[in-house]
Amino acid sequence: MRIGEYSQAFRPSRRHEFSIPTHKKNIATAPAADEGAVLAALGFSKPLIATLRERARRNGTTLETELLSDGQVSEEAYYGAVARLLRLPFLPELDPECVRDMPWQDSQLREPRQIRLEHASRSPEIAIVPEAAKLATLAGMLDAMPDLRSGMVVTGRRAVRQAVWAAGAKRRVRAVVSGLFDDSPGLSARIVISGRQGFWCGVVLFTLLAALAIIPSPTLLALHVTATFLYFALLLLRLGTFLLHFRLKAPKEEPAPDGPVPVYTVMVALYREAAVAEQLAGVLKRLDWPASKLDIKLVCEADDRETIEALKAQALGPQFEIVEVPDFGPRTKPKALSYALSGARGEFLAIYDAEDRPHPKQLREAYARFRNSPDEVACLQSPLIISNIEQSPISALFAMEYASHFRATLPVLANFRLPLPLGGTSNHFRTRILKAAGGWDPFNVTEDADLGMRLYRLGYRTETLKRQTLEDAPTGWRVWTGQRTRWYKGWLQTWLVMMRDPRRSAREMGLAAFMTFHMLIGGMLLSALIHPSIVLLVTSGIIHIFQAEEELSPLRLTLLAMDFMNIVGSYLVFLGLGYFPMIPHERQLIGRRWLVMPLYWLMVSYAAWRAVAELRSKPFFWNKTPHAPTAPARSG
Repeated sequence: MRIGEYSQAFRPSRRHEFSIPTHKKNIATAPAADEGAVLAALGFSKPLIATLRERARRNGTTLETELLSDGQVSEEAYYGAVARLLRLPFLPELDPECVRDMPWQDSQLREPRQIRLEHASRSPEIAIVPEAAKLATLAGMLDAMPDLRSGMVVTGRRAVRQAVWAAGAKRRVRAVVSGLFDDSPGLSARIVISGRQGFWCGVVLFTLLAALAIIPSPTLLALHVTATFLYFALLLLRLGTFLLHFRLKAPKEEPAPDGPVPVYTVMVALYREAAVAEQLAGVLKRLDWPASKLDIKLVCEADDRETIEALKAQALGPQFEIVEVPDFGPRTKPKALSYALSGARGEFLAIYDAEDRPHPKQLREAYARFRNSPDEVACLQSPLIISNIEQSPISALFAMEYASHFRATLPVLANFRLPLPLGGTSNHFRTRILKAAGGWDPFNVTEDADLGMRLYRLGYRTETLKRQTLEDAPTGWRVWTGQRTRWYKGWLQTWLVMMRDPRRSAREMGLAAFMTFHMLIGGMLLSALIHPSIVLLVTSGIIHIFQAEEELSPLRLTLLAMDFMNIVGSYLVFLGLGYFPMIPHERQLIGRRWLVMPLYWLMVSYAAWRAVAELRSKPFFWNKTPHAPTAPARSG
């Protein structure tokens, strides 16, 4: 389309039929504050304007916002009509090459109003997004000063956002990749192990090897005693969580605040997810929130054209926006989310994964909780529930892990105001606090746990919600191992970040929370790493009792008894934490698949050791978990 042409794509829908008369209506005579008069001048019917007025009153928006968020009238058609009425050129798209990138222009991602276009062969222009409430004033000004028309064009909100995203892509992605490291290098996983940490690791390793070479038997015994008592401490922690879970009261339903709701941003990071594009679009459209107050950002890698085209084919409404992330720095989910964060318009922000099916009223519950909680509650975690329990033993045990973590452990931690290692999805944030905290660390492959700890260090808390999000677990060994390796590698990164300056971490968190962190993250890693050795020690001890002629010493008998109790007790507590929070239907689907738990725990240990190896060879590699559409029987 050439400059000076009006939109030829102006085609009102059957539902919202209107027409522009051939003579120019004098829009300047409409009351400046009366959007209804402006829309009437544009040809919209009185019944439609009355409907828009009621929706705007209920949602705390404008008639124009409600009209455009309905999706029945496109932005191109609407702003094309506005341009024709003002006798200004209309540009449905803006060339990013004509936009000079400046950091302050990121505000146009949140509230598009105007942007300067610089051309190589003619004078600059100002592309404006007229507001219906101010259209009469603008028309009067143009009639009084007609020379203004020569440097002004009309465009739409989406066109401005797309131009600003594209023009500032390189600057923005570089800032995201280096931002947290530049501002707070001690909180970033960009450096895997600091110089001091490397020194002490070397000292410990050298001392251990020297002791094994000089006094092997006493050294092995000391290691055995240390591992046994650490494992026992973790068993006590899990047992305490199990007992405390039954004493927790069910969370009360918070009363919904009166009046209009704020804008809520929903972000979904996608990579190679074309297969679930249709399911995702349908799920997000079912969220119980006014479309005019939804800001849904589908964050894709710029070179993942298959996923982008699959999303565009879903007839997404005006509340959806596809954000393309440039290929720079580590290709990780946290980098993608932090890139899109600069364009988040919502007072609150939720994160979902591509395969998620959140409860339609989850945003309502989170909003009510935020409004009834102090500002120190910066994050809310919804429970994740596995819906494909019956597909394999792996998915069944995975479901029990999720039930233990999200429906037992996290509520107990939140009740005692302790730090929560967040799940990677269904997190709800106060957007301003999330931005102030630096967003997600693009180099941490388990960004959720890292962010949960960082928020706690900054003085904020996380609580849990009741309404769930459904997910499908991996069903095969290869996919499960890749995902679990990434999780353990990220938890290792988080532990190393927290231990850059242990005194500072303990001071910021408090001693109880600091020790809880070590038991949760460090203990989980340690128990996974040493579990095979404990199993081996128990097996060899039992064989020795039945085959050896000499009796075991009291110390070794005690250690054998504790090792046996550690293994059996851990299995029983795991079953209790995972089984009892489930509903009867879930327990029925589990059946006897829990019998493979010993093998499952050895798989966990394998993934943990593989994570240690990957931390050295490819610390920022994101092992992508493939997803497929959910079977209809399990979708709800």
